[in-house]
Amino acid sequence: MLADVTYPSVQLHIDGVWRDAEGRRSIPVLNPATEEEIGAVAHASRADLDEALAATTRGFDLWRKTSAYDRSKLMRRAADIVRERAGSIARLMTLEQGKPLAEARAETLAAADIIDWFAEEGRRAYGRVIPARAPGVYQLVIKEPVGPVAAFTPWNFPLNQVVRKLCGALAAGCSIIVKAPEETPASPAELIRAFVDAGVPAGVIGLVYGVPAEISAYLIAHPVIRKITFTGSTPVGKQLAALAGTHMKRATMELGGHSPVIVFDDADVQAAARQIAAAKFRNAGQVCVSPTRYLIQEKVYNEFVDAFVAVAKQVKVGNGLDPDTTMGPLANERRIPAMEALIADARQRGAEVATGGARIGNKGYFFEPTVVTGVTRDMRMTNEEPFGPLAMMLPFSDFDEAIAEANRLPYGLASYAFTRSAKTANAVANAVEAGMMTINHLGLSLPEVPFGGVKDSGYGSEGGSEAIEAYLNPKFVSQAGV
Repeated sequence: MLADVTYPSVQLHIDGVWRDAEGRRSIPVLNPATEEEIGAVAHASRADLDEALAATTRGFDLWRKTSAYDRSKLMRRAADIVRERAGSIARLMTLEQGKPLAEARAETLAAADIIDWFAEEGRRAYGRVIPARAPGVYQLVIKEPVGPVAAFTPWNFPLNQVVRKLCGALAAGCSIIVKAPEETPASPAELIRAFVDAGVPAGVIGLVYGVPAEISAYLIAHPVIRKITFTGSTPVGKQLAALAGTHMKRATMELGGHSPVIVFDDADVQAAARQIAAAKFRNAGQVCVSPTRYLIQEKVYNEFVDAFVAVAKQVKVGNGLDPDTTMGPLANERRIPAMEALIADARQRGAEVATGGARIGNKGYFFEPTVVTGVTRDMRMTNEEPFGPLAMMLPFSDFDEAIAEANRLPYGLASYAFTRSAKTANAVANAVEAGMMTINHLGLSLPEVPFGGVKDSGYGSEGGSEAIEAYLNPKFVSQAGV
């Protein structure tokens, strides 16, 4: 089973054509489970980017004139194609990213659902009529597509991060150039292939790869591009947002997080531990909304930690193509020393590792599911986004203490809480500074709900009706009879 998957040579998609980069430049792609080179991805040059920009201009002129009804039909067709190809797309994703095949398949099918939702929502991006102050006057608000979009996406969810940006743009009538991740290029290429095969016209969707800093600097500054959308780290996001601001480009920023989990002493502790531990080790913790700081009320602290550690010890780490694997490797080599440094710093400052804490073997980027206790607020791990299978436990005494810790950091993406009290649930939802909160269950990331953060975690939404609004300009038209 592990050897029956072939990895393609991943090409650029420019003006309706799949092709190699100028001069056939390429970047190697590694399998994080084996560290072996499994293929290559085309490395776009400045000339390739210029061709993509010219094509996206033509594509926008055509796509903006295509009715929302017809755009929806093409998008729905693309969703059906993604479902038909889900097995092969998922295998490519596991090969290049490492996550278990079941998670990769779930991400692929979720991408199809996102396409369907945006396809329908795009047909309902209504304007409005404003009552006039004088007879014979009509006041209209018309929603127009903002223009060609540049999208920059990371490697942790190769489909999920592309599909939200792609569908928001297409549903609104925008063309788009996607700069997909070089580490995980094949699965997003197959996503875009589904749209091409569904009949989306040439120039509407471009796909490029290369040096992220070079491509982002060129595309964001270019006058053709009217909006950018980025998912990635907060430091890089701030740089790109500043560049976008310099050129008066609209931007959506989905950045890093350090998500608090608040477990009150009236919660169902065993159920909470099982649910939130599963969320922690999904995609090896390489999730922007991954729970990281576990704030546990003192009365139930030991019970929760014991239950959580028990779940962590049951996680089977291995090659994502192995059906018994429940957590794959970290996606790249640099995540190993990053994790080791955080744990070493915590140990030096008095923390204890309840389970895990080390690399597994010396081939593949495997790391043990890790739980750290005795954590203090001066440790690096309580201040820096870990982005790995690392859970840190902090006891708290009362509501105010928990809220103070939850809001201490500049991040504000996702947050979680567990309590049986409706009063406490309402209070914690109002008090925590985050773009999203889910209470007593895991309810984030559905297509129809907002997805985004506040503070240093970014701005704008990549879910719900708010996501399409980011790709539309409201135009006011006032007309009097003659």
